[in-house]
Amino acid sequence: MIGAAAVAILDQATKFWIVNIVELPVHRRIEISSIFDLTYVQNRGASFGMLAGGLGSRVLLSSISIAIAAVMIVWLGRLKRGFAAAGASLIIGGAIGNLYDRVRYGYVVDFLDFSGLMFPWVFNVADTAINVGFACLILDALLHKDGKSPK
Repeated sequence: MIGAAAVAILDQATKFWIVNIVELPVHRRIEISSIFDLTYVQNRGASFGMLAGGLGSRVLLSSISIAIAAVMIVWLGRLKRGFAAAGASLIIGGAIGNLYDRVRYGYVVDFLDFSGLMFPWVFNVADTAINVGFACLILDALLHKDGKSPK
């Protein structure tokens, strides 16, 4: 759970820095390099802007985030393997970070923009943690596909 808390705190700290110190909402976009920019986006949907909508989708997405985090917290308490536990912690922390935004603002603050690499979506630290967390779960499943630890 310490890992999940660290992810949620890091996510919120970077969003605070982007909004209040860098003032990205005022600038909208700051070019950093040919492949990376800071771009302010209010994401009212789920991953990559899917399911964007009004209050109904906000409540639905918040409820799904709470349910996933609750299931992952229970599951995390039972995990004995490192990659699976790390993955679950990353997913929980990312879900909490984005849930906080969705409840507080009605949208999730996104700002990491790698469109110079032909990656069209803008995302944040929580999104990164969630995706890396799922990668850890997949890796763990591949390493333990027979239910046993690798030799």
